[in-house]
Amino acid sequence: MKKTYWVVIVAVLMGAALIAAAAGPASPTGIKNVVLVHGAFADGSGWDAVTKILEKDGYTVSVAQPPETSYADDQKYTKAAIDAMGGPVVLVGHSYGGSIITEAGNDPNVAALVYIAAFALDEGESCASIETAVPQASKAFKPDSNGNWWIEQDHFVADFAADIPPAQAHFMAIAQVPISTDSFTHKVTNPAWKNKPTWYMVAGSDRSINPIQERMMAKRANAKTVEVNSSHVAYMSHPKEAAKLIEEAATSAHAN
Repeated sequence: MKKTYWVVIVAVLMGAALIAAAAGPASPTGIKNVVLVHGAFADGSGWDAVTKILEKDGYTVSVAQPPETSYADDQKYTKAAIDAMGGPVVLVGHSYGGSIITEAGNDPNVAALVYIAAFALDEGESCASIETAVPQASKAFKPDSNGNWWIEQDHFVADFAADIPPAQAHFMAIAQVPISTDSFTHKVTNPAWKNKPTWYMVAGSDRSINPIQERMMAKRANAKTVEVNSSHVAYMSHPKEAAKLIEEAATSAHAN
């Protein structure tokens, strides 16, 4: 009799496990929507690995595609991505994407900010002013005659993406999206991190933004901070760590 009883119990538990597995990942607690914003010289495809982790863990993800043609344009595209989610979001920015989310983060649907080796600018600051205060290691940022800035292809891998597969870094170099002078020099007027909970990932071997500046920006934003030994593209070389930080923000923040 006892044997039959335990067989039934095991069968019930196994059935429940199979049903749970078939239902897919459990819904995350806290904020369920994430908007990812790329930085200069890149596009949203670099968020692929992070997106896969977040979706596997039950999050709804939108990868914004600001064109880097002007700060106003980049705000427009990012705010459109936020609005399309239809609810509270965690807003994440890499590099120049940090400048974007610093203003776009004032949207009432933004519950938390996450900066990945990014510009968490204060009032009156621009990406250009931060870069010149404590210069980055790279000297390969060059303007063209159209008011755009590029990274010289011969230096792109070493200065921007040294710790991802060489073929991937090479393709990023030849497919880079230039940033406009307007986007690079626009001064922030209302930093959202002063009113929103903030997280920051410092890239300890960054040659594009000086890690000293990253630590400074994280500290003054009172951000919960982690540091990885990474090139500038920390979200690509350390996607698990980046996703973990984003999920920490999502589970800790509260909808407005």
